Amino acid sequence: MKSVAVYCGSSAGTNPEFSQQATEMGRILAERNLTLVYGGGRVGLMGVVADSVLAHGGRAIGVIPDFLMGKEVEHRGLTELHVVKSMHERKLLMAELAEGFVAMPGGFGTLEELFEVLTWGQLGLHKKPIGVLNVAGFYDHLLRALDHMADQGLLRRENRQQLLSHPNPAALLDALAAYVPVELEKWLKPGGE
Repeated sequence: MKSVAVYCGSSAGTNPEFSQQATEMGRILAERNLTLVYGGGRVGLMGVVADSVLAHGGRAIGVIPDFLMGKEVEHRGLTELHVVKSMHERKLLMAELAEGFVAMPGGFGTLEELFEVLTWGQLGLHKKPIGVLNVAGFYDHLLRALDHMADQGLLRRENRQQLLSHPNPAALLDALAAYVPVELEKWLKPGGE
């Protein structure tokens, strides 16, 4: 794994631990020579993780839709900044550039990006590792909801195991590096089995 897409909030949130762990994630990515691929913003947790990668001598690649350029939220100090036409193009290019995915605390956009790459993995469109950095239990409720989906027979247990989780950035990146994709012959069986 040489690059990691990090999905996270364009806000820093109310818990200072979010920014602390974003700083730590950036430092570790740089130290491990893992290129950051992210949404290209300079604000919120997005800006914190990118600034940390750059401050520690790492590479940061941003992908931002052109309509956000006019709002001047783009980070101008990145290694590379790709400007695309739409959110769909943004997500696709980020997925192409990344060899692994991490969701940190965030809102609708973070969840939407996370679930899209999870769905693509379930459908066999990629075999890349995916994890959540569960800072201060931020994703506890979501992880329980996914377990509930599996318990109710709406999500295969093998697919539920696609999503790794850890509260520590180094440990999460270790888990992503060690990930072995689940091999399923069919992701959907007749009768929902």
